[in-house]
Amino acid sequence: MEHDLESNKRNAIEFYRTSYLGDPSKAVDLYVGAEYIQHNPLVADGKQAFIDYFDEMAKGYPGKSIEFIRAVAEGDLVALHTHQTWPGDEQYVTMDFFRFDEAGKIVEHWDSMQEIPGGSKNDNSMY
Repeated sequence: MEHDLESNKRNAIEFYRTSYLGDPSKAVDLYVGAEYIQHNPLVADGKQAFIDYFDEMAKGYPGKSIEFIRAVAEGDLVALHTHQTWPGDEQYVTMDFFRFDEAGKIVEHWDSMQEIPGGSKNDNSMY
């Protein structure tokens, strides 16, 4: 089966944006398939665990923002490269990977997050 790569990229971004900005239940309803396998060790498997985690994050960290720098799709995978700003001006670069099922729904997630340091040994940005 061939995946609609552009649609999967849009859906991954909207899923992430909707969840991150405080409505993970809506994000799961719209964009997640029958199962949701989580590889982040801070979040349990399953849809409800994902919702619970993002509900708590919204309560504990209001005012956070996210910018989507790039999205790359290949086969059944989408990778997102983001810039997150949290309260206290903490800034992070993240890489998220989503696997889509045949119906175009997200069924698996991996991520990596790094705080953006105050200085760098080179002149290149993290983006």
